[in-house]
Amino acid sequence: MNSMWFGVLSATAILAGAGSAFAQQKTLYVAGYGGSFEQMMRKEVIPDFEKQARLRIEYVAGNSTDTLAKLQAQKGNQQIDAIIVDDGPAYQAVSLGFCGTLRPAPIYADVAPVMKFKSNQAIGLGMVATGLFYNKKVFAENRWPAPTSWADLNDPKFRKKLVIPSINNTYGLHTLVAMAQLGGGSEANVEPGFKMIKEQTNPNVLVYESSAAKMVELFQSGQAVLGVWGSGRVKAFADTGFPAEFVYPREGGFVLGIVGCPVEGSKNAVEANAFLQYMLSPAVQMTLALRHGSGPANTRVVLTPQQHRGLPYGGQARALKALDWDTANAKREEWTRRWNREIER
Repeated sequence: MNSMWFGVLSATAILAGAGSAFAQQKTLYVAGYGGSFEQMMRKEVIPDFEKQARLRIEYVAGNSTDTLAKLQAQKGNQQIDAIIVDDGPAYQAVSLGFCGTLRPAPIYADVAPVMKFKSNQAIGLGMVATGLFYNKKVFAENRWPAPTSWADLNDPKFRKKLVIPSINNTYGLHTLVAMAQLGGGSEANVEPGFKMIKEQTNPNVLVYESSAAKMVELFQSGQAVLGVWGSGRVKAFADTGFPAEFVYPREGGFVLGIVGCPVEGSKNAVEANAFLQYMLSPAVQMTLALRHGSGPANTRVVLTPQQHRGLPYGGQARALKALDWDTANAKREEWTRRWNREIER
Protein backbone atom coordinates (compact mmCIF):
# COMPACT_ATOMS: atom_id res chain seq x y z
CA MET A 1 0.00 0.00 0.00
CA ASN A 2 1.10 3.53 -0.68
CA SER A 3 2.87 4.73 2.48
CA MET A 4 1.50 8.26 2.09
CA TRP A 5 -2.04 6.90 2.25
CA PHE A 6 -1.23 4.75 5.31
CA GLY A 7 -0.10 7.95 7.02
CA VAL A 8 -3.51 9.44 6.21
CA LEU A 9 -5.18 6.34 7.58
CA SER A 10 -3.16 6.59 10.80
CA ALA A 11 -4.05 10.26 11.09
CA THR A 12 -7.74 9.45 10.94
CA ALA A 13 -7.19 7.05 13.83
CA ILE A 14 -9.27 4.45 12.08
CA LEU A 15 -8.42 1.95 14.77
CA ALA A 16 -8.25 4.40 17.65
CA GLY A 17 -9.36 2.90 20.91
CA ALA A 18 -9.91 -0.53 19.40
CA GLY A 19 -7.95 -3.70 19.91
CA SER A 20 -6.92 -5.63 16.84
CA ALA A 21 -9.39 -8.42 17.62
CA PHE A 22 -12.25 -5.93 17.57
CA ALA A 23 -10.96 -4.29 14.39
CA GLN A 24 -10.74 -7.61 12.58
CA GLN A 25 -14.40 -8.25 13.29
CA LYS A 26 -15.54 -4.98 11.76
CA THR A 27 -17.25 -5.02 8.38
CA LEU A 28 -17.41 -1.99 6.10
CA TYR A 29 -20.22 -2.06 3.56
CA VAL A 30 -19.33 -0.40 0.25
CA ALA A 31 -21.91 -0.18 -2.55
CA GLY A 32 -20.60 0.34 -6.07
CA TYR A 33 -20.75 -0.71 -9.71
CA GLY A 34 -20.92 -4.34 -10.82
CA GLY A 35 -19.26 -5.93 -13.83
CA SER A 36 -15.59 -5.34 -14.55
CA PHE A 37 -15.45 -2.56 -11.92
CA GLU A 38 -16.57 -4.99 -9.21
CA GLN A 39 -13.96 -7.54 -10.30
CA MET A 40 -11.21 -4.91 -10.17
CA MET A 41 -12.32 -3.72 -6.73
CA ARG A 42 -12.45 -7.23 -5.29
CA LYS A 43 -9.11 -8.36 -6.73
CA GLU A 44 -6.91 -5.27 -6.84
CA VAL A 45 -8.26 -2.55 -4.56
CA ILE A 46 -10.14 -3.95 -1.58
CA PRO A 47 -7.65 -6.58 -0.30
CA ASP A 48 -4.90 -4.04 0.41
CA PHE A 49 -7.28 -1.80 2.35
CA GLU A 50 -8.65 -4.74 4.34
CA LYS A 51 -5.15 -5.83 5.26
CA GLN A 52 -3.93 -2.43 6.45
CA ALA A 53 -7.18 -1.33 8.11
CA ARG A 54 -7.76 -4.77 9.64
CA LEU A 55 -11.38 -4.92 8.66
CA ARG A 56 -13.52 -6.72 6.12
CA ILE A 57 -15.27 -5.02 3.21
CA GLU A 58 -18.59 -6.35 2.01
CA TYR A 59 -18.98 -5.09 -1.57
CA VAL A 60 -22.60 -4.56 -2.63
CA ALA A 61 -22.75 -4.49 -6.43
CA GLY A 62 -25.38 -2.62 -8.42
CA ASN A 63 -25.81 0.28 -10.81
CA SER A 64 -26.05 3.79 -9.42
CA THR A 65 -29.83 3.99 -9.32
CA ASP A 66 -29.95 0.61 -7.53
CA THR A 67 -27.55 1.95 -4.91
CA LEU A 68 -29.59 5.13 -4.46
CA ALA A 69 -32.74 3.02 -4.07
CA LYS A 70 -31.01 0.99 -1.33
CA LEU A 71 -30.20 4.20 0.55
CA GLN A 72 -33.81 5.32 0.27
CA ALA A 73 -35.10 1.95 1.47
CA GLN A 74 -32.74 1.97 4.47
CA LYS A 75 -33.39 5.60 5.42
CA GLY A 76 -33.01 6.04 9.15
CA ASN A 77 -31.15 2.75 9.50
CA GLN A 78 -28.40 2.74 6.91
CA GLN A 79 -26.59 -0.54 6.36
CA ILE A 80 -24.24 0.87 3.72
CA ASP A 81 -21.19 2.87 4.86
CA ALA A 82 -19.85 4.30 1.59
CA ILE A 83 -21.08 4.45 -1.99
CA ILE A 84 -19.45 4.72 -5.40
CA VAL A 85 -21.93 6.00 -7.98
CA ASP A 86 -22.24 8.13 -11.10
CA ASP A 87 -22.20 11.89 -10.69
CA GLY A 88 -25.93 12.35 -11.30
CA PRO A 89 -27.10 9.97 -8.58
CA ALA A 90 -24.37 11.39 -6.34
CA TYR A 91 -25.90 14.86 -6.64
CA GLN A 92 -29.26 13.28 -5.79
CA ALA A 93 -27.79 11.47 -2.79
CA VAL A 94 -26.34 14.73 -1.48
CA SER A 95 -29.60 16.65 -1.99
CA LEU A 96 -31.58 13.89 -0.24
CA GLY A 97 -29.27 14.00 2.77
CA PHE A 98 -27.75 10.56 2.26
CA CYS A 99 -24.12 11.75 2.17
CA GLY A 100 -22.17 12.77 5.25
CA THR A 101 -19.55 15.53 5.34
CA LEU A 102 -16.07 14.51 4.23
CA ARG A 103 -13.51 14.56 7.03
CA PRO A 104 -10.44 16.73 6.31
CA ALA A 105 -7.44 14.94 4.80
CA PRO A 106 -4.28 16.06 2.98
CA ILE A 107 -5.13 13.95 -0.08
CA TYR A 108 -7.98 16.30 -1.05
CA ALA A 109 -5.48 19.05 -1.89
CA ASP A 110 -4.40 16.93 -4.86
CA VAL A 111 -7.90 16.45 -6.30
CA ALA A 112 -8.84 18.30 -9.48
CA PRO A 113 -11.32 21.13 -8.82
CA VAL A 114 -13.85 19.67 -11.29
CA MET A 115 -14.01 16.54 -9.11
CA LYS A 116 -14.96 18.42 -5.93
CA PHE A 117 -18.47 19.04 -4.63
CA LYS A 118 -19.33 22.43 -3.16
CA SER A 119 -21.23 20.65 -0.40
CA ASN A 120 -18.05 18.75 0.64
CA GLN A 121 -20.27 15.70 1.07
CA ALA A 122 -18.98 13.76 -1.94
CA ILE A 123 -15.80 13.61 -3.98
CA GLY A 124 -14.95 12.61 -7.53
CA LEU A 125 -12.77 9.51 -7.68
CA GLY A 126 -12.24 9.56 -11.42
CA MET A 127 -13.95 10.15 -14.73
CA VAL A 128 -14.94 8.27 -17.84
CA ALA A 129 -16.47 9.46 -21.09
CA THR A 130 -19.81 8.48 -22.59
CA GLY A 131 -19.64 7.92 -26.32
CA LEU A 132 -20.04 5.26 -28.99
CA PHE A 133 -18.37 1.89 -29.31
CA TYR A 134 -18.38 -0.72 -32.03
CA ASN A 135 -17.13 -4.13 -33.13
CA LYS A 136 -14.10 -3.32 -35.30
CA LYS A 137 -14.02 -6.80 -36.86
CA VAL A 138 -17.65 -6.70 -38.04
CA PHE A 139 -17.26 -3.15 -39.35
CA ALA A 140 -14.15 -4.16 -41.30
CA GLU A 141 -15.87 -7.24 -42.75
CA ASN A 142 -18.77 -5.10 -43.95
CA ARG A 143 -16.46 -2.29 -45.07
CA TRP A 144 -18.39 0.13 -42.89
CA PRO A 145 -16.57 3.32 -41.87
CA ALA A 146 -16.04 3.76 -38.13
CA PRO A 147 -18.84 5.73 -36.43
CA THR A 148 -18.02 9.38 -35.82
CA SER A 149 -21.31 10.99 -34.76
CA TRP A 150 -24.27 10.47 -32.46
CA ALA A 151 -26.29 10.56 -35.71
CA ASP A 152 -24.73 7.22 -36.71
CA LEU A 153 -27.07 5.55 -34.23
CA ASN A 154 -29.86 6.37 -36.67
CA ASP A 155 -28.28 4.73 -39.73
CA PRO A 156 -30.75 2.11 -41.09
CA LYS A 157 -27.94 -0.39 -41.78
CA PHE A 158 -27.74 -0.97 -38.02
CA ARG A 159 -31.35 -2.14 -37.74
CA LYS A 160 -31.69 -4.37 -34.64
CA LYS A 161 -27.91 -4.29 -34.14
CA LEU A 162 -27.74 -1.41 -31.68
CA VAL A 163 -27.64 -1.54 -27.86
CA ILE A 164 -28.20 1.50 -25.64
CA PRO A 165 -28.44 1.47 -21.83
CA SER A 166 -31.82 2.42 -20.43
CA ILE A 167 -32.53 5.89 -19.06
CA ASN A 168 -32.12 4.53 -15.51
CA ASN A 169 -28.43 4.42 -16.38
CA THR A 170 -26.32 7.55 -16.89
CA TYR A 171 -25.20 6.36 -20.34
CA GLY A 172 -28.85 6.19 -21.40
CA LEU A 173 -29.57 9.64 -19.98
CA HIS A 174 -26.54 11.03 -21.84
CA THR A 175 -27.91 9.48 -25.05
CA LEU A 176 -31.24 11.25 -24.62
CA VAL A 177 -29.55 14.62 -24.09
CA ALA A 178 -27.11 14.00 -26.96
CA MET A 179 -30.02 13.31 -29.31
CA ALA A 180 -31.86 16.36 -28.00
CA GLN A 181 -28.81 18.51 -28.76
CA LEU A 182 -28.48 16.87 -32.18
CA GLY A 183 -32.04 18.01 -32.87
CA GLY A 184 -31.45 21.55 -31.60
CA GLY A 185 -32.62 20.96 -28.02
CA SER A 186 -30.93 20.66 -24.63
CA GLU A 187 -31.50 19.46 -21.07
CA ALA A 188 -34.07 22.25 -20.81
CA ASN A 189 -35.79 21.02 -24.00
CA VAL A 190 -35.48 17.26 -24.52
CA GLU A 191 -38.45 17.07 -26.88
CA PRO A 192 -36.18 16.76 -29.97
CA GLY A 193 -34.36 13.91 -28.23
CA PHE A 194 -37.50 11.90 -27.56
CA LYS A 195 -38.72 12.53 -31.10
CA MET A 196 -35.44 11.45 -32.70
CA ILE A 197 -35.03 8.31 -30.60
CA LYS A 198 -38.63 7.28 -31.09
CA GLU A 199 -38.68 7.83 -34.85
CA GLN A 200 -35.09 7.19 -35.98
CA THR A 201 -33.06 5.38 -33.33
CA ASN A 202 -35.63 2.92 -31.99
CA PRO A 203 -35.89 0.80 -35.18
CA ASN A 204 -32.16 0.06 -34.82
CA VAL A 205 -32.26 -0.89 -31.15
CA LEU A 206 -32.04 -4.59 -30.38
CA VAL A 207 -32.53 -3.94 -26.66
CA TYR A 208 -32.10 -1.18 -24.08
CA GLU A 209 -29.67 -2.86 -21.71
CA SER A 210 -28.07 -1.45 -18.55
CA SER A 211 -26.34 -4.64 -17.37
CA ALA A 212 -22.63 -4.61 -18.19
CA ALA A 213 -22.51 -8.42 -18.36
CA LYS A 214 -25.44 -8.58 -20.78
CA MET A 215 -23.98 -5.78 -22.90
CA VAL A 216 -20.77 -7.80 -23.28
CA GLU A 217 -22.76 -10.95 -24.05
CA LEU A 218 -24.75 -9.25 -26.82
CA PHE A 219 -21.56 -8.09 -28.52
CA GLN A 220 -19.75 -11.41 -28.06
CA SER A 221 -22.68 -13.28 -29.62
CA GLY A 222 -22.64 -10.92 -32.62
CA GLN A 223 -26.22 -9.77 -32.04
CA ALA A 224 -25.04 -6.20 -31.42
CA VAL A 225 -22.30 -4.36 -33.33
CA LEU A 226 -22.76 -0.72 -32.22
CA GLY A 227 -23.71 0.82 -28.91
CA VAL A 228 -23.45 3.59 -26.37
CA TRP A 229 -21.21 2.97 -23.36
CA GLY A 230 -18.49 4.43 -21.18
CA SER A 231 -14.83 4.62 -22.18
CA GLY A 232 -13.85 2.62 -19.09
CA ARG A 233 -16.30 -0.19 -19.82
CA VAL A 234 -15.10 -0.38 -23.42
CA LYS A 235 -11.45 -0.42 -22.37
CA ALA A 236 -12.10 -3.30 -19.97
CA PHE A 237 -13.98 -5.16 -22.73
CA ALA A 238 -11.21 -4.55 -25.26
CA ASP A 239 -8.58 -5.69 -22.74
CA THR A 240 -10.18 -9.16 -22.85
CA GLY A 241 -9.17 -9.37 -26.51
CA PHE A 242 -12.53 -8.44 -28.02
CA PRO A 243 -12.28 -6.04 -31.01
CA ALA A 244 -14.17 -3.22 -29.28
CA GLU A 245 -13.27 0.40 -30.02
CA PHE A 246 -14.48 3.53 -28.22
CA VAL A 247 -15.37 6.67 -30.19
CA TYR A 248 -15.61 10.27 -28.98
CA PRO A 249 -18.47 11.62 -31.17
CA ARG A 250 -17.53 14.75 -33.11
CA GLU A 251 -20.39 16.65 -31.42
CA GLY A 252 -18.74 15.81 -28.09
CA GLY A 253 -18.91 12.99 -25.59
CA PHE A 254 -20.14 13.47 -22.02
CA VAL A 255 -18.09 13.35 -18.86
CA LEU A 256 -19.30 10.84 -16.32
CA GLY A 257 -17.85 11.38 -12.88
CA ILE A 258 -17.20 8.39 -10.63
CA VAL A 259 -18.13 9.73 -7.22
CA GLY A 260 -17.74 8.47 -3.68
CA CYS A 261 -19.50 9.61 -0.54
CA PRO A 262 -19.58 8.49 3.09
CA VAL A 263 -23.17 7.62 4.01
CA GLU A 264 -24.83 9.85 6.58
CA GLY A 265 -25.75 7.82 9.64
CA SER A 266 -23.11 5.16 8.97
CA LYS A 267 -21.89 3.35 12.06
CA ASN A 268 -18.41 3.28 10.50
CA ALA A 269 -17.97 6.90 9.41
CA VAL A 270 -14.25 7.06 10.18
CA GLU A 271 -13.51 3.93 8.17
CA ALA A 272 -15.78 5.04 5.32
CA ASN A 273 -13.89 8.33 5.05
CA ALA A 274 -10.55 6.55 5.19
CA PHE A 275 -11.68 4.25 2.38
CA LEU A 276 -12.54 7.20 0.12
CA GLN A 277 -9.15 8.77 0.87
CA TYR A 278 -7.54 5.45 -0.04
CA MET A 279 -9.45 5.46 -3.36
CA LEU A 280 -7.73 8.78 -4.19
CA SER A 281 -4.22 7.54 -3.38
CA PRO A 282 -1.86 7.52 -6.39
CA ALA A 283 -1.57 3.72 -6.37
CA VAL A 284 -5.34 3.17 -6.51
CA GLN A 285 -5.81 5.99 -9.00
CA MET A 286 -3.30 4.25 -11.27
CA THR A 287 -5.21 0.98 -10.87
CA LEU A 288 -8.47 2.75 -11.76
CA ALA A 289 -6.81 4.20 -14.84
CA LEU A 290 -5.13 1.04 -16.09
CA ARG A 291 -7.80 -1.50 -15.13
CA HIS A 292 -11.03 0.48 -15.38
CA GLY A 293 -10.08 3.20 -17.86
CA SER A 294 -10.87 5.99 -15.44
CA GLY A 295 -9.26 9.37 -15.94
CA PRO A 296 -7.52 10.27 -12.64
CA ALA A 297 -9.12 12.66 -10.15
CA ASN A 298 -5.76 13.02 -8.38
CA THR A 299 -3.77 15.59 -10.36
CA ARG A 300 -0.47 14.17 -9.17
CA VAL A 301 -1.04 10.99 -11.16
CA VAL A 302 0.89 11.12 -14.43
CA LEU A 303 0.11 8.68 -17.24
CA THR A 304 2.22 7.87 -20.28
CA PRO A 305 0.62 8.19 -23.73
CA GLN A 306 0.22 4.41 -23.85
CA GLN A 307 -1.36 4.31 -20.39
CA HIS A 308 -3.94 7.01 -21.10
CA ARG A 309 -4.97 5.62 -24.49
CA GLY A 310 -8.77 5.40 -24.44
CA LEU A 311 -9.04 7.37 -21.19
CA PRO A 312 -10.29 10.92 -20.75
CA TYR A 313 -7.02 12.60 -19.81
CA GLY A 314 -5.52 16.05 -20.32
CA GLY A 315 -7.02 17.97 -23.23
CA GLN A 316 -9.35 15.11 -24.16
CA ALA A 317 -10.88 15.20 -20.69
CA ARG A 318 -11.28 18.98 -20.80
CA ALA A 319 -13.15 18.72 -24.14
CA LEU A 320 -15.95 16.57 -22.72
CA LYS A 321 -19.39 18.05 -22.15
CA ALA A 322 -20.79 18.22 -18.64
CA LEU A 323 -24.46 17.51 -18.10
CA ASP A 324 -26.61 20.13 -16.37
CA TRP A 325 -27.43 17.87 -13.43
CA ASP A 326 -29.64 20.41 -11.66
CA THR A 327 -32.00 20.39 -14.65
CA ALA A 328 -31.62 16.69 -15.39
CA ASN A 329 -32.25 15.50 -11.84
CA ALA A 330 -35.29 17.74 -11.48
CA LYS A 331 -36.78 16.23 -14.65
CA ARG A 332 -35.38 12.69 -14.55
CA GLU A 333 -38.40 11.04 -12.96
CA GLU A 334 -40.67 12.63 -15.55
CA TRP A 335 -38.29 11.65 -18.38
CA THR A 336 -38.08 8.08 -17.07
CA ARG A 337 -41.86 7.69 -17.06
CA ARG A 338 -42.04 9.06 -20.58
CA TRP A 339 -39.14 6.86 -21.74
CA ASN A 340 -40.87 3.75 -20.37
CA ARG A 341 -44.14 4.77 -22.00
CA GLU A 342 -42.85 5.87 -25.41
CA ILE A 343 -39.43 4.26 -25.97
CA GLU A 344 -39.19 0.96 -24.06
CA ARG A 345 -42.69 -0.34 -24.59
